[in-house]
Amino acid sequence: MNFSFTLAGRDGAARAGTLITAHGAAATPCFMPVGTAATVKAMTADAVRATGAAIVLANTYHLMLRPGAERVAALGGLHRLMDWPGPILTDSGGFQVMSLAKLRKLDADGVTFRSHIDGSAHRLTPERAIDIQSKLDATISMVLDECTAFPASHETAALSLDLSLRWAERCRAAFPDRPGYGLFGIVQGGVYADLRARACEALMAIGFEGYAVGGLAVGEGQAMMLSVLEATVPLLPAEKPRYLMGVGTPDDIIAAVLRGIDMFDCVIPTRAGRTARAYTSRGVLNVRNARFADDPAPLDPDCACPACTRHARAYLHHLFRSGEILGPMLLTWHNLRYYQDLMQRLRAAILNGRLAATAAALRAGWGAGAKEGDRG
Repeated sequence: MNFSFTLAGRDGAARAGTLITAHGAAATPCFMPVGTAATVKAMTADAVRATGAAIVLANTYHLMLRPGAERVAALGGLHRLMDWPGPILTDSGGFQVMSLAKLRKLDADGVTFRSHIDGSAHRLTPERAIDIQSKLDATISMVLDECTAFPASHETAALSLDLSLRWAERCRAAFPDRPGYGLFGIVQGGVYADLRARACEALMAIGFEGYAVGGLAVGEGQAMMLSVLEATVPLLPAEKPRYLMGVGTPDDIIAAVLRGIDMFDCVIPTRAGRTARAYTSRGVLNVRNARFADDPAPLDPDCACPACTRHARAYLHHLFRSGEILGPMLLTWHNLRYYQDLMQRLRAAILNGRLAATAAALRAGWGAGAKEGDRG
């Protein structure tokens, strides 16, 4: 089975499609729950599947440190290890390594860094990043890149982009050709449209199974993020999937889908679930708030997850106030289900030519919740 992407419909710049891989298919637009260390926090694999997720994300940096790529390979690969036979995308680890400013040394060949766990020294090159992801048996691998910091001058962003493009060529050369597996290039260039355009041209010349837009949601704000997407996405090949890395809130996702993005990942729904924040059709609720202590209503009457169909807001409030682990588990399940329902609703709207109306209705629901005080 070859790695492929087919489009089923469009609505303006937005697209609905299907990603076909060696480990199954994923309908797009899609949201990938983040399973950094080969687990989606507070969730079993069955629970993740029950939310409607078809593809998950794991992280090269964390898995190379613990338990180690060679160990994962010896145990049958990431799919077997984490009970996820479906597609898995692995982030190359570039973002994590680059965030270790005091623990790493960057050069033209790669990066040397010290583990945040035990201080041990490690070396990551483009070839090693591909080797690790191959040992993990990642369905979709990402090139090693330098995630340009924000803010950065044009000169700094250009130098960073040059390095990322050289590494992208090396990753492409090192990537083993296996049916149904794919390697994605990453478009960098900071907030500069000319650099983003240069990145698109260079990456397309190398040739990848998909293209990611990186270096956003790092402090530039939504307006600037969307401006960069508007300058970048139209330059990417229409027949390949487009992935916006590390984004984001439901409103960010809607805005990016409207601009032609197909794939998303973010820690927001799982992190929020562990800290008592629930994404709902009425906006974001903090169930720790005392106003929910006697509230018999479901968390979100429009949601079919266990937190909403089997429990009251008062019970969820009690779980968090009591420090019970079930609270984070239920809210994480809910948030991931909410995100998957959002993606399904956006896909259906694209296929029906009603994306703008659907986006307006979703935002109106959040606004009504805020206006009526159904938040906190």
